[in-house]
Amino acid sequence: MEYRKLPHGEEKISIIGLGSSALEEEAEAERTMEAALASGINYFDLAAGFAAPFAAYGRVVAAARCRGSVYYQIHFGADYRSGKYGWTLDLDEIKRSVSWQLDALKTDYIDFGFMHCIDEEDDLKKAEAYGTLKYLQKLKAEGTIRHIGLSTHTPSIAQKVIDTGLIDMLMFSINPAYDYQQGEFAFGALDERAALYRHCEMQGVGISVMKPFSGGQLLDEKTSPFHKALTEYQCIQYALDKPGVITVLPGVRGRDDLKRILGFFSAAAAEKDYSVIGGFAPAQASGVCVYCNHCAPCPAGLDVGLINKYYDLARAGDVLAKDHYLHLQKKASDCVACGHCDSRCPFHAQPSHRMEEIDAFFSET
Repeated sequence: MEYRKLPHGEEKISIIGLGSSALEEEAEAERTMEAALASGINYFDLAAGFAAPFAAYGRVVAAARCRGSVYYQIHFGADYRSGKYGWTLDLDEIKRSVSWQLDALKTDYIDFGFMHCIDEEDDLKKAEAYGTLKYLQKLKAEGTIRHIGLSTHTPSIAQKVIDTGLIDMLMFSINPAYDYQQGEFAFGALDERAALYRHCEMQGVGISVMKPFSGGQLLDEKTSPFHKALTEYQCIQYALDKPGVITVLPGVRGRDDLKRILGFFSAAAAEKDYSVIGGFAPAQASGVCVYCNHCAPCPAGLDVGLINKYYDLARAGDVLAKDHYLHLQKKASDCVACGHCDSRCPFHAQPSHRMEEIDAFFSET
């Protein structure tokens, strides 16, 4: 295992951590945690899809007596008391949920306390107005939280929060599908995202990477926006090479996934080489939304790229994506079919037509 030091702290964090979003069975979560610790992984994200990992992790760490060398990302806004993931901005609900998480994990402190999934300006305003941010600051002052963090998919939100000087870690999605740009054709808002990574590096804010495989889409040529599959190792190396990145957090379903991912450390350099993305022709992405936001601004106020992202992730099996979509202020059903996005889309994805498809999908699931 390799480690990187948190800029605003003494923690040395494994460059590959463990994402818990796909761990559904408690027994398998326990065995996976044991295998992760044995491999040298010490960083664990608790934005889980199910409640199962909490008690499993708590038992394993307590038995191994290694709590001091394990780092948890706890999300203030993620709620698991029903047994499955839920999202809330209500401070009283957040307090009860965090208390439940700490009890299940058998711990009385939080290494990284995150404002969870703040994707829109309105989310950030509510986190401030409802007192979540002040509560995080209070817990940090008391020593219950060691570091404050932010989870977001939106560069502008991340930039704004980083500039407050309050956070030490940013959880952000980094992968070629979201970042890649060539010439006049952008695969994601590359310039803005690249500026964010550099800003994190300059401000000493570490990045923990979520969705390194774009919800699995990049691993299958049928779902990849490039119509060409990349490997897990290429995606991991791609993320690790970005400024500010401390750790990459692949979501695993169990020990088999973990073992395969850990093969990254013994893989030859050629297996990690992602230079192939430089040769992808823009025409290969024709008809596929790559979340570049070239269609913005939407006259009806929709975040077309984010709506498409949540749709694609939900179809790929991301159990959190539907909930995030349902909390958007403007959804696909609010599309007025004016055609503005269709005329501006460089990949001919016909976003307005896709809004009907997306609305139907989320209405049925």
